[in-house]
Amino acid sequence: MKVIITIPAYNEEKTLPKVIKDIKEIMSETNYDYQILVVNDGSQDKTAEVAKNLGVIVVSHKRNKGLAETFKIEMEECLKLGADIIVHTDADGQYPSEYIPKLIRKMEEGYNLVLGSRFIKKKYSGSILKYLGNRAFAKALSSLTKTKITDSTTGFRAFTKEVAQEINFINTFTYTQEQIIKASKQGFRITEIPISTNKTRDSRLFKNPLQYAFKAWINIFRIYRDYNPLAFFGIAGLFLLLVGCLLGFYFIYLHFTIGITGHLGLLFLLVILFFTGIQTIIFGFLADMLKK
Repeated sequence: MKVIITIPAYNEEKTLPKVIKDIKEIMSETNYDYQILVVNDGSQDKTAEVAKNLGVIVVSHKRNKGLAETFKIEMEECLKLGADIIVHTDADGQYPSEYIPKLIRKMEEGYNLVLGSRFIKKKYSGSILKYLGNRAFAKALSSLTKTKITDSTTGFRAFTKEVAQEINFINTFTYTQEQIIKASKQGFRITEIPISTNKTRDSRLFKNPLQYAFKAWINIFRIYRDYNPLAFFGIAGLFLLLVGCLLGFYFIYLHFTIGITGHLGLLFLLVILFFTGIQTIIFGFLADMLKK
């Protein structure tokens, strides 16, 4: 069984040496056949040079492509190297290397995707808004996958070559969640292990926690829209119908009390809400039939 430990890196010349050193020390205590792959995502510092000097495999982009595209390339390169198990971790040292063998051992129990959850131990050191955003993601994914997920945004995970081969990604911000959803839909076994994390620099992806929270909620709606369209459009359609019905009852009340005079605007609104609600529900059924 061959294990490829893959690390995406963008301007990480300062933290990468310790991450690689720790991985080598931990893995040297095991009997696993492993290699370390660093995907240099267009770094402007000496990330690639540092990684090569440490004796690991390095694949470099000429320009920065972002985490989602880098993740796709990681999987392609891991498959070329003959990986049976792929372990994905970060270059900033957030995820302690001591948990890598635990991820692998969990996969040896028959799981196809194992997530390192920062929330099982409830010692997550990030901001409260980011914590709440991650928890909301987890609740949404647990509902969609029928599997208890406590940390859907963790970058620390292990998965089989079959998961890497069979899952195609279309999203950017939510590629970590997309892997979980599609793995579940395709019948792969998913589980988590509890981990603690190291304090690292602030995120480069978001200027502040409010920006993260906003994008997180937008993408939760997108997840439901894409993977459970019947519920997404059905709830929206039922809401419109409910408001239309309430206006209808209001007109009935007026008819039997003071009589209806005027209110043409509300009457048109009632009709619009009613038919829009029906169309939205029908659209949800059609989207559910056509989803892949």
